[in-house]
Amino acid sequence: MRPISRTALVAALAERIAGLPRPARVIVDGAPPAAPERLAAELAEPLCVLGRPVINVSAWDFLRPASLRLEYGHTDPDAFLDDWLDVKALEREVLGRGSDVLPRLWDRERDRAFRAPYQALPAAGVVILDGTLLLGRGLPADLTVHLWLSPAALARRTAQEERWRLPAYARYERESAPAAVADVAVKVDDPRHPALLD
Repeated sequence: MRPISRTALVAALAERIAGLPRPARVIVDGAPPAAPERLAAELAEPLCVLGRPVINVSAWDFLRPASLRLEYGHTDPDAFLDDWLDVKALEREVLGRGSDVLPRLWDRERDRAFRAPYQALPAAGVVILDGTLLLGRGLPADLTVHLWLSPAALARRTAQEERWRLPAYARYERESAPAAVADVAVKVDDPRHPALLD
């Protein structure tokens, strides 16, 4: 592990992303306590300064309808890992090589489509998809980042109402080894003191 400040982490990732093909697709993966959406948002400004405008997309806006994802109940960890995410829609609408990106598809609160318009991805643009349990699914990306939490830190920082998900994260760790397959893995047990995992 190599300690790195949050500022330096964002700057280093922005520099690396700026050198990717144009346009570029980036995945920022991590359990909710790791706040992958925060890192994805922090990358937008430095990338714009480097001439790479960003479209941020949350995987939480690409869940399958409730009738499909909740077929086995609201708290089934295997269904959470296997059935919640609309992988095909992410491949087709976000991570494909077209010039248009659908920023959000499914409103999980209202259980209906957002009907959001497509956004044009500039030739130098970057799509950053953030979410949880994203790696090991064959999603196409030019760079993948995984925010890793030790099992103890994950259990400690997971909200009580979401603790039913812990077996899903343990299975994800066993089956997908996200820290090993990601291009960049960052330990975030203490979000104030991240460390790069080599």
